[in-house]
Amino acid sequence: MGQPVERESGERDSGGAAQPELPPGQRVQRGWPVTHYGPVPKFRPERWEFRVFGATADGEKHCWNHEEFTALPYNSVVADLHCVTKFSMLGAEWGGIPARTILEAAPPAPEVTHVMVWAEYGFSSNLRLADFASDGTIFATHKDGELLTAEHGFPLRLVVPHLYAWKGPKWVRGVEYMTADRRGFWEERGYHNVGDPWREQRYSYQEEPGDGPEL
Repeated sequence: MGQPVERESGERDSGGAAQPELPPGQRVQRGWPVTHYGPVPKFRPERWEFRVFGATADGEKHCWNHEEFTALPYNSVVADLHCVTKFSMLGAEWGGIPARTILEAAPPAPEVTHVMVWAEYGFSSNLRLADFASDGTIFATHKDGELLTAEHGFPLRLVVPHLYAWKGPKWVRGVEYMTADRRGFWEERGYHNVGDPWREQRYSYQEEPGDGPEL
């Protein structure tokens, strides 16, 4: 499983300790603000299902109910969360099921290049397959050893630490394997298709050739 990466800048606090480096334009947030679009869905465990579909290696759809999904191997990663609204929450411990576990359980076809992560109310976020398969990417059920609250995505949210937080939707219900890129909910509404906070890729007007789907 991925290990926390310690980034250091040249700045020191009054005691001489190195301060964590932040992506450009970000500020450290104490606490965890609630940010999302739309209402908080009601969790109904008897109806909940996680699906992997699209260009799977075997051509089949793969499904887990809530009990089956939460029985998958649990792991944790310590990672920062960078919100496009310019706050960063540092050093959180995210516990859940690594994205690589899903890729192993339901492999994509060789020609898959991207995934679309689907959540409640039809919300979606597109990711390059390499970002989805990264060591730190995790379907989180817990933060700092405690179950997520409904407002923060219970029962399941995706965390992609090296991208802006909107790339990790709350209330996730499935993953679609894709052989070509297409934009998700926020990407269709003017947000950057990749969303790398270290390159400050906030908005679609900043995109360079190759960042977005071919027209």
